[in-house]
Amino acid sequence: MSELSRGVRGTRELLVTSENTAKALGSGGLDVFSTPSMIALMEFCAAQSVLPLLPSGNSTVGTRLDIKHLSATPIGMTVRCETELIEIDRRRLVFLCRAYDDAGLIGEGTQERFIVDNAKFMEKTAQKKHN
Repeated sequence: MSELSRGVRGTRELLVTSENTAKALGSGGLDVFSTPSMIALMEFCAAQSVLPLLPSGNSTVGTRLDIKHLSATPIGMTVRCETELIEIDRRRLVFLCRAYDDAGLIGEGTQERFIVDNAKFMEKTAQKKHN
């Protein structure tokens, strides 16, 4: 198993369909790739890029986003996301994220994720029901 370090990269692709458009998700009224779908792709790509490098029973949770959606992508095109781990501060991870379609860059920014122990995280979350 490799060690978690700056420079870890992830790549994911997604086909733009009627299900992930702004119109379908209610984030706008047009049949173009939605900003929520782009953000979800970026989060998934970053989370998956480091998952194999984490201790068993750990994962990451998103805590902060600073993302710009720069260009619309029509149904039928493929969006490719690329992430790079650019900062590690104990359990805090910061990723540079970029998304492209066949015509070029469509979105970019950073996201922050924290490494969590899954069982402890879910136990703490469940306690909210009892308060």
